Amino acid sequence: MSGRTGVSVPDQRPDHSTRASIWVRLPTLLLHGNCRRSPPLGCGRTPHSQQARPMALAPESQNSQTSTSAVWTSGVGGFPVLGGKPPSPSHAPETEKLLKTPITEIPFLTFHFFLPITSVLPPSHSLPIPAVYPCPPILRAQTAASFLSLLKYTPAYSYTMAPRVIVVGGGLSGLSAAHTIYLAGGNVVVLDKQGFFGGNSTKATSGINGALTRTQVEHGIPDSVKQFYDDTLKSARDKARPDLIKVLTYKSAAAVEWLQDVFDLDLTLVSRLGGHSQPRTHRGHDAKFPGMAITYALMQRIEELSETEPHRVTIIKKARVTSLNKDGNNITGVTYEADGQTASLDGPVVLATGGYAADFGDTSLLQKHRPDTMGLATTNGTHATGDGQKMVMAIGGNGIDMDKVQVHPTGLVDPKDPGSKWKFLAAEALRGEGGILLNGDGDRFCDELGHRDYVSGMIFKEKDKGKYPVRLILNSKASKTLDFHTRHYSGRGLMRKMTGQELAKEIGCTPDHLQKTFQTYNSIADGKQKDPWGKKFFHNMPVDINDDFHVALMEPVLHFTMGGIEINDKAQVLNQEKKPFDGLFACGELAGGVHGANRLGGSSLLGCVVYGRVAGDSASNYLFQQALSGTAAGAAAQRLGQISLHLDPSAPGKLTVEWANGGSGSGAVAVQQQAGAAPAAAAPAGESAAKAKPDPKAFKIPETEYTMEEVAKHNKEGDLWVVVKGVVMDLSNWLDEHPGGPQAIKNFMGRDATEEFEMLHDDEVIPKYAPEQVIGRVKGQEPTLEF
Repeated sequence: MSGRTGVSVPDQRPDHSTRASIWVRLPTLLLHGNCRRSPPLGCGRTPHSQQARPMALAPESQNSQTSTSAVWTSGVGGFPVLGGKPPSPSHAPETEKLLKTPITEIPFLTFHFFLPITSVLPPSHSLPIPAVYPCPPILRAQTAASFLSLLKYTPAYSYTMAPRVIVVGGGLSGLSAAHTIYLAGGNVVVLDKQGFFGGNSTKATSGINGALTRTQVEHGIPDSVKQFYDDTLKSARDKARPDLIKVLTYKSAAAVEWLQDVFDLDLTLVSRLGGHSQPRTHRGHDAKFPGMAITYALMQRIEELSETEPHRVTIIKKARVTSLNKDGNNITGVTYEADGQTASLDGPVVLATGGYAADFGDTSLLQKHRPDTMGLATTNGTHATGDGQKMVMAIGGNGIDMDKVQVHPTGLVDPKDPGSKWKFLAAEALRGEGGILLNGDGDRFCDELGHRDYVSGMIFKEKDKGKYPVRLILNSKASKTLDFHTRHYSGRGLMRKMTGQELAKEIGCTPDHLQKTFQTYNSIADGKQKDPWGKKFFHNMPVDINDDFHVALMEPVLHFTMGGIEINDKAQVLNQEKKPFDGLFACGELAGGVHGANRLGGSSLLGCVVYGRVAGDSASNYLFQQALSGTAAGAAAQRLGQISLHLDPSAPGKLTVEWANGGSGSGAVAVQQQAGAAPAAAAPAGESAAKAKPDPKAFKIPETEYTMEEVAKHNKEGDLWVVVKGVVMDLSNWLDEHPGGPQAIKNFMGRDATEEFEMLHDDEVIPKYAPEQVIGRVKGQEPTLEF
């Protein structure tokens, strides 16, 4: 097969709103008798005329073996354009008008190919995809002739195309994959069993790792990718997968800078967390935790795209995927439940369903692989139940390192509910910025910056000795550095500010004993004596009893599952023969083996972004390769298929590929699709409900007024009101809907939660997700909710 490549794109493109569809029916087509050839732009020969000529229907050749096809060409830029008689006579006037229209007035073309194909252009004919339209990398070097030639090798009546990539899970890894697919030119549908996107990613409090980022360079941090790789390899211990760790670390800077460049995120603060040889955990000055800030930016953008480009991006929430559809080694789609209905979607699948650190049910993976952890509390949301792991293993995929469950050392204990099964996480950054762990005697007992499993183990030893509870303390310098964190935890009732004298009294030791602990620690930091536990890095020194402290009770909690589904370095899911399934990819916490036996702080968000992008790239490549090679989708194969290529000069670098089942006479439907930019197929279950949700733009705050005294009376779980920015909300029946868990709302029953709300959310989440919960406004206050 031959064909011209490297077609250049002109700098100037027409800016018109005209759209047109060009139909090509290909039953037994030979085009060589109908084709006038001219060189594509930038190939060394100047066309006879640079002036736009009207398209003209080329005369039928006597040698042509079909009367149902034709070719017309345009002299503009020297490229030909395929065309043909429309599928039904009713479109003849439209086609005749199109034939007389200069190509410069048609900036948006749709090419429809109807199959089957039994013969195509000879290899000697080079018909490039129009050079004035930009193409994504997967198609940039493909000519129309080679495109058709590739289609040739599919047996007649067996060609079908997957319409889009299916992403299961709306956390950071799934969103990263979805954006990558979209930016590559593919279509994507995102399903999530929750009513909100975000998952556990929104709870990440320390930041995202990256080695050799431009932020590090600006700060003069002497980090390297090799150092990060070595740190991760050491943390992973005997379960290290060098191939997966290399992808994670070597693509880390690109991941951080992708977030900065594409989503305009501030990640200019850098900290050193436990197990890291250099400061490399990035966060911003944003008034939100890094996980929330990062995930929300991607979440907001994907939701905007689903509204502005519904033919490209579809979102279906409250859709529980129950199984993967399979034909041999081929994954053909998913089956899911939404709105009480069961439905299915066809296409390659990216699974991003998270871990299993809250899987306490009858089919618990924790009970099966780590029964010793069942008594611990968890930082995970109720959604982290191992759905993806169970689905993949049900079709012959492999679980790997399933017993490797990370117990985080610093779960915040709520003094009002110390036995709660759910705990909020104390960020690793607290210890990274100088936080000290003290046992029940007021003594240090470990290297606070050690690996998480090490610190957790040391805390359990103190508990066994009866030296409990364990407290984390921050002096005034560390508290100032982490002002956002301390205000947030204090607002939840999980942290308190006190003097050194008050701290000694609470611990039950003398002030002199506590001061001696601090003096020894200062001496170690100054290098005057060696730390018994080998601590090397110290921040916000010195520590003195004549200071103010932020103090919180701590206990180890279930936090992350390193185990998961076995993948390769392309995020392809492996079968029992250690070979990739066709059309199945996994990323995020679902993917096992990435972190080995222990995960470094800051690498959770990184793993989501890096492997989300890898999975998105791999799925996009699979989608386009399927398009070009004509791979049949097994049981989904049908006699006729339809391909639509949308080339839009107003969106440089993007080419949209749409597929829909097309039988005889389906051309009229496809033309209507082009105009309406909506798929012809029936909307999937759950999609109509999602579109019927209240319009945030139509939201209005009710005029009913309530005093704060009235609000304060509604302070029980079944009768729960809160105030946010002057707006009164009844959240009695909304606790389970809250992505941050019920307890976060219960902390503010009958009270004003404005400060806490502003730390984590933008104002628009209320009209967007909870408009019906708004019942009025606070009397005497002007609501400050902006929407």
